[in-house]
Amino acid sequence: MEKYQLEALKEFTPARIGVGRTGTRPLTKDFLSFRIDHAAAVDAVYGEVSTQLLQEYNLFTVETRYETKEQYLKRPDKGRILSVEGEQLIRERCILNPQVQIVISDGLSASAVNENVLDVYPALLDSLSLYQIEVGTPFFVKGGRVASMDAIGEILKPEAFILLIGERPGLVCAHSLSAYMCYRPRKGMKESERMVISNIHRNGTPPIEAAAHIGTLVNKMLEQKASGVRLVV
Repeated sequence: MEKYQLEALKEFTPARIGVGRTGTRPLTKDFLSFRIDHAAAVDAVYGEVSTQLLQEYNLFTVETRYETKEQYLKRPDKGRILSVEGEQLIRERCILNPQVQIVISDGLSASAVNENVLDVYPALLDSLSLYQIEVGTPFFVKGGRVASMDAIGEILKPEAFILLIGERPGLVCAHSLSAYMCYRPRKGMKESERMVISNIHRNGTPPIEAAAHIGTLVNKMLEQKASGVRLVV
């Protein structure tokens, strides 16, 4: 009975439960599976977002002050601050005071952007268009953290902000994307004012479904002039 219950449980979760062992060691197939997933996680962190993808959607690149990938991992604060060149580029190329600003960032998983943006981004534009919401000038932030949206908000002054960013990879999924949203982003804003749809990938929240939900939430944010815990969903 216990064996049957364990096998049934394994059908409903990708987590590593009930893996086999030979003496004190895992089975070869389980060990190799672990190594493959670990390698995918490392590649996600140290990988690069496809240049072709950025060109396809006409996304110019802005960098934070992360300097190197090692610094980015050790100093999260550097990923929240834009480089001087990045600030200047935003001022030169972006529409000021947009209704909604969309930014895409590699975050902790370039793989998440490469795997999901082709589905999420066009569907998101369609969703916002259905609500007759105008979008500013989208761009890509390299080495970004979630709070980089505050620094960008200080420059562009959008009503609402959408940040599509790669999540920290795990041994189950290395290409999961998150969508962070807030109303009137600014420096010093509380985390409780942000909203997030996480686990966006083909085996989690479907990208197109997530895009539709983002559009609905942003529309409510604009109507209620609020986000986070203050938003009535």
